[in-house]
Amino acid sequence: MNIGPALRVGVTLVATGAAVFVGWRLWLYYTVSPWTRDARVLAQVVEIAPDVSGLVDAVNVGDNQFVQKGDVLFVIDQERFTAALRQAQANVELKQQALTYARDTARRDANLERADAAAIAAQTVEFTASTAAEAQAELDAAQAALTTAQINLDRSRVRAPTDGYITNFNVDAGDYARVGDGMLALVDSHSFYVYAYFMETKLPAIREGDPARVELMAGGVVIDGVVEGLSRAIAIPGEGLLAQVNPNFDWIRLAQRIPVRIKLGPLPPEVRLVSGLSATVVVRPKAR
Repeated sequence: MNIGPALRVGVTLVATGAAVFVGWRLWLYYTVSPWTRDARVLAQVVEIAPDVSGLVDAVNVGDNQFVQKGDVLFVIDQERFTAALRQAQANVELKQQALTYARDTARRDANLERADAAAIAAQTVEFTASTAAEAQAELDAAQAALTTAQINLDRSRVRAPTDGYITNFNVDAGDYARVGDGMLALVDSHSFYVYAYFMETKLPAIREGDPARVELMAGGVVIDGVVEGLSRAIAIPGEGLLAQVNPNFDWIRLAQRIPVRIKLGPLPPEVRLVSGLSATVVVRPKAR
């Protein structure tokens, strides 16, 4: 019995089947399985801008330094703002004295009118009462100015709004700080997360709460995470507020990439996260 042709046919069928199986698995892996190499470590970056203007008297931090919430980063023109506070305090004392005198006068005139209406003109009583009311309003305005002067003095000492790392530091004593102009950036150390860009064909397998595996390109560090949510909008031509991601080429249409936010779990010891690091993310879908 000649089994040569049958063997050749069998081997061909097995090889074809294996190729189809491998191709099918590769297709699932690259187009359906929820993983991506296109991921970035990100963090919230706070722009530190002063609320008052003036010369920088002192700088207390350096580039890349870790600071805690409330630490003084730099100080602006303490002499000027201290003098403004003293002036506001003196003005309050002045207005307080004026109010006391105006009230005493109004009270004396009112008592005199009650004792002998003919002894004082009604117009005079009304005038002194109005003067006392104006003095009270002036005192209120002076107290508000005092509060503002105290706020300006407090905010002339620019403090860290959160724990984090100073970055892109370029402030020196003698620089002029202007209200609202960014002086330095602070990376919030509690805000690190991962943005993973998944092809839209992989989104059906991803749900909020699914565990994820984040592998940093730097050192191959693996961090556990969880899917926190996915972006509900990406840019199309004409919508300038959203990130532009173009999926089209002249010869093929690619699946669109959708940002998925990954919340990071506890970090391994000695791991230092940097906003912008590259990572690979694998999502492990829960049983539905």
